[in-house]
Amino acid sequence: MAGHSKFKNIMHRKGAQDKKRSAMFSKLAREITVAAKMGMPDPDMNPRLRAAVNAAKAQSMPKDNIQRAIDKATKGDGENYEEVRYEGYGPGGVALIVEA
Repeated sequence: MAGHSKFKNIMHRKGAQDKKRSAMFSKLAREITVAAKMGMPDPDMNPRLRAAVNAAKAQSMPKDNIQRAIDKATKGDGENYEEVRYEGYGPGGVALIVEA
């Protein structure tokens, strides 16, 4: 921690919490964007998007961030995220499946 100042300690603790929360929101936004691109941008008609939006709401992601991720997918701007599955065998004949 940072010495004896209460507010400096809060600042460092909050900074670490905000960093984790930001990474989580980025991951959720990516999932929402992929789900909206793969199907319809309406959560009522797209079960994968509905699940992604519910997961984002469960983590207290703001509504405008959710809507921005959906809009990003419908406009076609930005990165093109694709879902990929890798299958292979590791040491000792152990089967591995990696979904990314």
